[in-house]
Amino acid sequence: MTGAPLVALVPLGLDGFDRVEAILRLLSSLHGRKPPPDTRLTGQQRARARRMLQAFDGRRDGATQQEIAEVIFRTGKLTRDEWQAASERHAIMSLLASARAMIAGGYRKLLRHRRRP
Repeated sequence: MTGAPLVALVPLGLDGFDRVEAILRLLSSLHGRKPPPDTRLTGQQRARARRMLQAFDGRRDGATQQEIAEVIFRTGKLTRDEWQAASERHAIMSLLASARAMIAGGYRKLLRHRRRP
């Protein structure tokens, strides 16, 4: 990098820890170093977030919940009765509800570590 150095100001509240970690990842990337791991989400949480976005995108593009389940969970074609009793049906409804909540502003929680009360 050339020119004037970049400056980061970090408020010293509890969110400061998260911001310092983000600055370390950015600084590493800017200088061609391997960034430290991002520990805000577990692998399971990342996988769920990915499925939420896939489900939401599918629904937005006109896919039925059953078609979304066929793609995300590889359920194959199910009869109407099988679909009504399938656990994947409830999983898709939960993914879509969570995706709507995230899009409505809940995504900001992804930027922070969980804090114990």
